[in-house]
Amino acid sequence: MSPRAALAPLVAPSTWRRGVFLLLGGVLVLPYLLLVVAFSQLFTGPSVPRSLAVALLVVAAVIGVVPLLLDGSRALEIAAARALLGVDLPDPTPGHRADRETRLRAALWIATHLLVGGLVMFALLSAVPMALAFIAQQFGIGAELISEERFGPLDGRDSGWLTLTGVLLLVGVGYAVAGLGALAASMAPVLLGPAPAERIAALEARATRLAERNRLARELHDSVGHALTVATLQAGAARELLDTDPEFVRRALTAIEEAGRTAMDELDHVLGLLREPDAGRPAVTPTRTLADLDRLVADTRAAGLAVDARRAGDPAALPAAVSREGYRIVQEGLTNAARHGRGPVRLRLDVGPDTLELELVNELVPAPRGAVLARGGRGLDGMRERVLLLGGVLTAGPRGDRWHVRARLPYQGAR
Repeated sequence: MSPRAALAPLVAPSTWRRGVFLLLGGVLVLPYLLLVVAFSQLFTGPSVPRSLAVALLVVAAVIGVVPLLLDGSRALEIAAARALLGVDLPDPTPGHRADRETRLRAALWIATHLLVGGLVMFALLSAVPMALAFIAQQFGIGAELISEERFGPLDGRDSGWLTLTGVLLLVGVGYAVAGLGALAASMAPVLLGPAPAERIAALEARATRLAERNRLARELHDSVGHALTVATLQAGAARELLDTDPEFVRRALTAIEEAGRTAMDELDHVLGLLREPDAGRPAVTPTRTLADLDRLVADTRAAGLAVDARRAGDPAALPAAVSREGYRIVQEGLTNAARHGRGPVRLRLDVGPDTLELELVNELVPAPRGAVLARGGRGLDGMRERVLLLGGVLTAGPRGDRWHVRARLPYQGAR
């Protein structure tokens, strides 16, 4: 090993950062050392009754041990280890209380941190000044202070050996700090890492966040996409009839205005979910349900797509989640029919005692010869996700010259 490689741990930035981490333990152990000194004097002094001293010792021991078991202490140690030891440790899962094993592991880590930190601080406060004094006397600095002292087999006149001893002390302390820091970095994931239950809680929280993001993406795609489709179709029809049918153009502009206003409302709903809610004010959730189906059908008809809607049963009897997702499925089905098919669209809604059935059928636009039929985009994927979340069944695809979408949503016991 070359001298440069041997000295690399002493000058590495990671060694200095880990040394700071160890010194933090030395700083935190000082109150405990003061308590030890105070109680040693208390027990050796004759003026304090032994029973009172024991009672005070028990109280002090409880006060000293409790911080080692707190979740906040573990969180602080995780932050310090991540910043100074360079260990990739996840933060504790919010709302999840650590189990007994995790608390004991964290308490062992903190106690070890305090003990090792105290030893490192003692070495720095004793060995380092002594080593510097040994080296300085070689250059005549402070030689008179140690000339009459003995240091084991050496005395103040052994300047060469004292200088060598000082250098070895500094190097030894440096290697000790580097080794203890590396050991702390390797042990931090073992003692501060998440327990299996905490990992499961973190995965569940991540899955919840991903599900929420997917839900927001579906809301944006379905609501805004439908409004843009209606506006596009109305604008195209109005352009064709601009000179021959001004009344139709006026109705088309009104429909475009309504579609834009609806899209803005839906966008505001979804963006409200992304923002942090105000204090005492929950985030607003989109509320369109199958109760708004008549308006949805009317808007689609106004866009120029004929819709034959047939309904059996009362949508008001449906749970809110089923009614909301059913509305989005119908909306996306009508949007796809307006974009990729042609009318009329046959819509059937059947509200049973424990099942909601939705069916949309429209004629396909003949594809150019040699073209490959697309398997569906985000809208169809979004419909599948909605049905899957409710435990239902979705079938969608071409049947001859028609496109069929059929969803069956159970809602017995739904919320």
